[in-house]
Amino acid sequence: MLKLPRYLSLDFLVIVAIAIATIIRIVNLGSREFWYDEVLSLLLSAGQKKLYDNPTETPILISSYLPLLNLPIEKGFGDILTTTENFIKGLVAEPHPPLFFIGQYLWLRLFGNSEIAMRSLVALFSLGAIGSAYGLGRCLIGHRGGLLFAAVLGLNPFYLFHSLNVRMYGSLVFWTILSFWALIELIYSNPRSYSQNVRKRWFWSLILTVAIAGGLMTFYYFACLLVMMGILVLWLDRRRWWQYGLCFASGILINIPWMLWGTRQQLSNADLGRFSAPNNWLQAMLQHLQNVTQTLGIHLILGDWASNLPSILTTIAGIVAIAFIIACSIGLWKNNQRQLLGIALLLGVVPLLLMLSIDIITKKFTLGFGWGRSVIFVLPGCLFLLVAWIERAAQKWQKIATISLLILYLGISTADFSLRHRWMFHEIADIIEQKPNEQTLIVMNSFAWGHVLRLAYYLPPTSPVMLLAQPSDKLTPALKKTLASGGDRYGRILWLDSARPVWGKPATPEQKQQIQQLLDTQYQQEKTLPLIGTWELDNFNLTLYEHRAISFSIAPPLN
Repeated sequence: MLKLPRYLSLDFLVIVAIAIATIIRIVNLGSREFWYDEVLSLLLSAGQKKLYDNPTETPILISSYLPLLNLPIEKGFGDILTTTENFIKGLVAEPHPPLFFIGQYLWLRLFGNSEIAMRSLVALFSLGAIGSAYGLGRCLIGHRGGLLFAAVLGLNPFYLFHSLNVRMYGSLVFWTILSFWALIELIYSNPRSYSQNVRKRWFWSLILTVAIAGGLMTFYYFACLLVMMGILVLWLDRRRWWQYGLCFASGILINIPWMLWGTRQQLSNADLGRFSAPNNWLQAMLQHLQNVTQTLGIHLILGDWASNLPSILTTIAGIVAIAFIIACSIGLWKNNQRQLLGIALLLGVVPLLLMLSIDIITKKFTLGFGWGRSVIFVLPGCLFLLVAWIERAAQKWQKIATISLLILYLGISTADFSLRHRWMFHEIADIIEQKPNEQTLIVMNSFAWGHVLRLAYYLPPTSPVMLLAQPSDKLTPALKKTLASGGDRYGRILWLDSARPVWGKPATPEQKQQIQQLLDTQYQQEKTLPLIGTWELDNFNLTLYEHRAISFSIAPPLN
């Protein structure tokens, strides 16, 4: 049995862990570049999505995209209404409900579009989730259990990544925990004494209604949790089912205007084919099993590291996670903590199985999308199951299990933010700034907006940098035309070969050779630099070319 010094009580260590989780979020608000989806969130939040045009076969000044990443110039109330209208219309092309983007739109107006400003709202939601985790844990397993649940959630590598990610997943966890906390407060209240405190009853009913509305307006799959909450009510407090029903109905009604207008348009724009399962039944079942296994491994152990690791390691982590879930469930059952076990399963494992069932019935693969982020709402329940076992069933292993879990999560999270490179576009900017006044052409085999907009965001706005971005199969003809019509105007050419162009295929060896042969006629290759990020979308091979004959100074930007 592990013995700690008196001044290092378990409660004290857990509180320190919560403080560290908070500090990590604050320190890392601006510690890495926007990744692909984050810059899309910025484009949507600025209300400028409808104004974005794909690059053509003619080079374009890269800084011309920069205004799309901020609010347009507004001279009066009419301009603000126009921006708001464009913002709302731009959301119907996004496959998610609007609440997250509405919050970011208002936040952008207050604090601007820097990395720290854009991520701070998500980080605040994550701190709210940590606080709500304490409240839920305290209701179910006491003060120390609440602290441990908050600490484990705060240091969990997967949630930490999404706590600093300008997407809706961090806030979704907040609405998940808050809704279950409010529901448990209502269920566990004594009917006799509770009727004497009308204010408290109305307060938690209002919180439950708001949390349900917030969850549904943040992510459509939150409806799975609504089913779990209904089961919980029928199991533990069916006598007052109508009271909970009013809260559920009110939360749903708040969403009706968006469902009637926005959701219908989103469904017509949705690309559901990318989630389709293969026709081979056995192959599909194996893929579903792999998705569940890897999702749990990512949620409970690896976090965002999964984007760089081989699939087999993610699967092994998932097997370990499943073993822990089974062991914790058995431990709680044997220790007569069956109601606690049931609540934990309804919050985590059961909605995961429900999502799996929906995937199987609809012949889709949505569960494993984005390394499991589409089902991040099951994370709190899975973590709570581990915490409940530690608090109520671990017995002599309690201290060892607590400290081991916190150290594991802290180590993985710290390594993620300190060892993994996230400054690819800054490296391009550094090359540009070596000769800031020289006319430069960037040639890129991707015209995906996540790549184009990040170039615009990170490159020096005053440098005369032009962009020629086309799919791999169209890039060579476009470059040939550009060089023939005045290639001498460019002192440098940066060739960015994307490993994953998103809206096209990677360049073949033949296509790369054609580009190189075109450039070798007028330019001298100076250096080649691999740009490696945390996943394939961030990976480029950069080749810098300098013009052979002419020394360039400043050149006027092209129109």
